[in-house]
Amino acid sequence: MAESMEKKQKLIQFWSVRDVAYEDRPLPLLRGKTISQPTTVMIMTAALELEKGDKVFEIGTGSGYQAALLGVLVRPGKVITTEVIPELVYSARENLAAAGIKNVVVFEEDGSKGMESEAPFDKVIITAACKEFPNPVVDQLKEGGIIVGPVGGPEQQQMIRGIKTKGKLELEFLGPFLFTPMYGRYGFDL
Repeated sequence: MAESMEKKQKLIQFWSVRDVAYEDRPLPLLRGKTISQPTTVMIMTAALELEKGDKVFEIGTGSGYQAALLGVLVRPGKVITTEVIPELVYSARENLAAAGIKNVVVFEEDGSKGMESEAPFDKVIITAACKEFPNPVVDQLKEGGIIVGPVGGPEQQQMIRGIKTKGKLELEFLGPFLFTPMYGRYGFDL
């Protein structure tokens, strides 16, 4: 019975956004989270300068859409992605499996602390607003690696790209954006 109700809720959610699925705007997921609009996904993905074989760390799996794109672009590389909302973890795993994406691993973890067991990473993408790039994540980025994410307050952020050079980030500002907040140790308060 519960499984049947869950399927009905997913169908209702799907049909409520179906008519706007091809518009260039964010769409709702659940618990106030959204999937980024296509141009934002494109800007962030291009800024990473992905190469085949890269090992990528993503904070904020959401539906798994961005992770799927990253997985295809770095194949045979690997994407490690983290999400704190259990329903989104489940949904992302289902979506990735349905799409046949096998080089993406979804963890239900606080990605703001990084993932030392999988480090170091060639590239890092943060898909939720953060106050600053978390130091543990920057520490887990390889020398010459690239990190991209929205940095600022909960109401507005700057998309920033950092290249790790001699242990420090050289920053490039890509413009103003608005993302839902990152939660966790180095994120915003719940």
